[in-house]
Formats: sequence, C-alpha cells, structure tokens
Amino acid sequence: MTVLPDGLVRPAYGDRTLADVLPGVATALGVAVDRAGLPPDPLGLTTALGGARRVAVLLVDGLGAQLLRDHAHLAPTLAALTGPAGDLDAPCPSTTPVSLTTLGTGVPPGGHGVLGFVTAVPGEDRLLNHVAWTDDPDPRDWQPRPTVFEQAAAAGLPVTAVAPYAYNGSGLSTAAYRGATYSGTVSAGDLSAVLLQSLALAPAGLVYGYTPELDLTGHVRGVDSDSWRMQLALVDRVVEQVVDGLPDDAALLVTADHGMLDVPVHTRVDVDDEPALLDGVALLAGEPRARYVHAVPGAAADVLDAWRGVLGDRAWVAGRGEAVASGVFGDVDAALAGRIGDVVALARGPWAITASGAEPGPSRLAAYHGSLTPAEVAIPLLLARGRAL
Repeated sequence: MTVLPDGLVRPAYGDRTLADVLPGVATALGVAVDRAGLPPDPLGLTTALGGARRVAVLLVDGLGAQLLRDHAHLAPTLAALTGPAGDLDAPCPSTTPVSLTTLGTGVPPGGHGVLGFVTAVPGEDRLLNHVAWTDDPDPRDWQPRPTVFEQAAAAGLPVTAVAPYAYNGSGLSTAAYRGATYSGTVSAGDLSAVLLQSLALAPAGLVYGYTPELDLTGHVRGVDSDSWRMQLALVDRVVEQVVDGLPDDAALLVTADHGMLDVPVHTRVDVDDEPALLDGVALLAGEPRARYVHAVPGAAADVLDAWRGVLGDRAWVAGRGEAVASGVFGDVDAALAGRIGDVVALARGPWAITASGAEPGPSRLAAYHGSLTPAEVAIPLLLARGRAL
C-alpha cells in the first residue's frame, strides 16, 4: 500500500491487490489466466498453496484489515490464520460491485468496466445501480472480459460460487462469477456447509464463497457498535467451521472487498444544502464517499471548480482525465471512460457527500466506504491449510 501525502491510497494493481487473488489460485491449481498483461501470481500463492488440489476463497464483505486487527479478540480463528502476502489493496472505488468484479475477472476496474456502485450509462441519460442490476444492460456486454471462473472451467477445473440465493442470476453475479456453478445459500451455517460440500464434490477444484451481512450491519449500525462486533464473531464461527472441515488436501483463503468507517453527522456535506454542487449537473452517480458527477454539455469545467471550491480539503476532486491518469482505476479502456464522471470526488478523512433528496436511504447510513483511505483500502488475505499440506 502506498499512502499518498493527502492521506489517500493508490491501489498497487498487479502487485498486491484483490485482483491478484483468483489468478494466483488458478495458477497454483495449474490453470493459466489471461490478465491483460498483469503477472499471473504476484502474491506467491503457488508457493503458499503448494500441494493443495482444492481451494476455497471466502470473501467477507466489509472486513477491512484494520477493523479485523482492532477486533482480533472477537475473531480468534481469523486472527490465528497466517497471512501469506500481508494486506492487500481493494480497488477504486472501494465498493462491493467494483471489488467483486475485480476479484472475478482478475483485472482492475478500468479493464472490466464495473467502475462504481452507481454509474452512468453513457449516451442514455440514466444511472445503473450495480447491486440492483438484472439484465439491462446485458451483463455480458457491459462486462465482456472472461472471468477467472470461465477460464478455469474451460481448462477443466470444477468451479463453484457459493453465495445467497437472492443474488443468483443478477447482473452483478453474471458479470463477476459467470463460468462458476452457482450454489445458493440461505444462512451463515448453510454457507459453511455448502462450501465444504462443494470442496468435497471433486478431487480438484476452486470454490468461491461470499457473505454480505457484516457489511450490511456496519452500514446500518456502524462499525463501532455491538451489532457489528457480534456479527464479526458470527463470521469467525463460519470460518472456524470451514477450517475444521477442510479436506486434508484443501486450503482456505479469506479476504474482503473493502473496509469501512463510521461517518458522523457533522462530517457530511449534503448536496441539497449546497446548491453550487448541483449547478450544471446532469447526473450524480457513485456513492457518498466516491462521487461521479456528470455535467451538462459545456459545464464540466465549471462543475469541477464548484466541487473543488465547496469541498476544499474534504475530498480529492479531479476531472475525469486527471483521475484516469492518476492510475487509481488501473489502465482504463477508452471505451469505458465515459462511465466515470466528468468530475470525481473521493472523500478524505471521515467525510461523506450525501444526497438526502435523491438518496434518502443511503444518506441515513452510519458507516460508509468507497474512497481510498487506508481504513477502506486495506483488506486481509488469510490462509488455512488442510492437514496433509
């Protein structure tokens, strides 16, 4: 992780990011993955997983590395696992749809095109919420890169995605997980059981698991809440069950999509209270800590000046060209750049840019993520190995 002078982090794509996890696992299992020029296994998972024929990768939504360290006493199983590559970086923006697609494709956001929680659909004057996405636009057109799961399946390696039933067939699941056999779950205990059942189905394979409840609890109650702490303890119990049931020749990797932080009411800027932030704006996309602002034709420079003037040092505010050139999205395909706003605003410190009129629900949340502070970007990578490894 490189912490910049303004307190934000530039993800180290092709070095130590979430994008590197599944390609490294595939490499360890004998499958070569096309990563658009990035190295196949920068995390050294071929060595860390040496001898494993079956690998489970469990992604815990919202489990930031610093949050886990601060609450290690509540998660003894997680705290006892080894870290084969240290902390990883989440992608930019540090939000679930971006991270899940980054994990699933093995390439940075600028290569796969899921570039925010909510982004504009270029040329259509509308927004796409990636977690409420079904089939418009077609996920295979919106995110055409082959996933690691597709490439592994094509090479003959069984691949399974174990995640909530409700997400099966969604646009995001198709964009991020296609190629894997989807096995829906109904509870935390079911996740543990189905992960282990999926590992046992074949003598070799890759199993991916996902659990969303820690992130949801953090958003609604805050990460400094008894609810969040109790949910972390439940996550630790799920991991304990999987570790205890690992086949002798299997391994488990636990990671996350981002961290998060509480945002007090007094560190929120509501666009509805600042008319200058909406003057000349056609579409407001993104989320409270990672905003994309699309200007009406001819107004982009004025909108950029207004957002810089109002927000000051509360956010890094840049034009699209500057943001792309900074490398925070990785290399951005020119055909995808229009999904990024004319203006990009990434919150510093504990600030958030809410929109209470258009987004009443999200504006009332207790905790957020999306920006590039260490609390949001640093994610764990933890390893458990079967007894024969």
